[in-house]
Amino acid sequence: MKYTTRQKAILLLSDGTIFHGKSIGIEGKTFGELCFNTGMTGYQEIFTDPSYFGQIMIATNAHIGNYGVNDNEVESNSVKIAGLVCKNFSFNYSREDASGSLEDYFQKQNLICISDVDTRALTAYVRDNGAKNAVICTDGTSIEELKKLLENVPDMKGLELASKVSTKEPYFYGSANATYKISALDLGIKENILRNLAKRDCYIKVFPYDATYKDLAEFNPDGYFLSNGPGNPKPLSGAIQVAKEILDNNKPLFGICLGHQIIGLANGISTFKMFGGHRGINHPVKNLLTGKGEITSQNHGFAVNREEVEKHPDFEITHIHINDGTVAGMRMKSKNCFSVQYHPEASPGRHDSSYLFDEFVERLK
Repeated sequence: MKYTTRQKAILLLSDGTIFHGKSIGIEGKTFGELCFNTGMTGYQEIFTDPSYFGQIMIATNAHIGNYGVNDNEVESNSVKIAGLVCKNFSFNYSREDASGSLEDYFQKQNLICISDVDTRALTAYVRDNGAKNAVICTDGTSIEELKKLLENVPDMKGLELASKVSTKEPYFYGSANATYKISALDLGIKENILRNLAKRDCYIKVFPYDATYKDLAEFNPDGYFLSNGPGNPKPLSGAIQVAKEILDNNKPLFGICLGHQIIGLANGISTFKMFGGHRGINHPVKNLLTGKGEITSQNHGFAVNREEVEKHPDFEITHIHINDGTVAGMRMKSKNCFSVQYHPEASPGRHDSSYLFDEFVERLK
């Protein structure tokens, strides 16, 4: 009954393209950069990943909500996507250990969703035309008014968003009796990264995005970690300076995603906004050190400049994305530092790359 009485909704792109659908019942408007994720599972982890802050997510999987939600399957304390576009939204769920329905979860978080959209056509459009700002509207606002409002939405290319998702105060994760201590700079950290470090006998102190090197060093850590996060890395001058000072002191340094880009910028390697970005749990990466392929979880719209990495005398590319040849991993020759553009914590997804956490711990020794 609920399905047949739902209100009409629209998705308006910044170039004027319109897709029609239905609201799941939350009225309003939401703005953000439109992107898509190809994962067949793990929608709750995607929705709560801080790296997606400010983005409207297209779910390419045909069914969303069919296994409900579980309180243990979150990457942060709240939904971070700006809105959701999907084909079939399931109001009912069939998983025995679910904590509740996705509908109730969205109602609590006040997340606006449009369903019954031709997501195959929409994804193909984004692939062909690149990432664009968009608005989901479920409250009947006119197209003309929406176009005016959309004109004032800033481009992701210049946005600093780490400050919107980072912790406000330092906190600890793991056992205080662990063998190793790590200072982590939270630019939008996923909880499963912390889980992976903690289960490898690490005690982590997590610092806000604007913490200084002095702040991180006072914990007297065995190594440092720069996290993933949303937005453009270039405005994060404080984090870039922290990376420089960590490298000057040559303590072990590991960076993931945005942290990977920060390490590049700290060494004069530029970053660029990608045409569409990489988002999914089946991205192929080649490990150039072993010759092996890895199926990886990825979520990024920016990347480091491959030509500049290749020309840098102190850097070596360790991993490449097989589809487009972008830099997926790198390490420094004279420093105890390495980084990857993808997500080795992979929850959900393949665990091909979990060895990277083991490598980091080996460096701590």
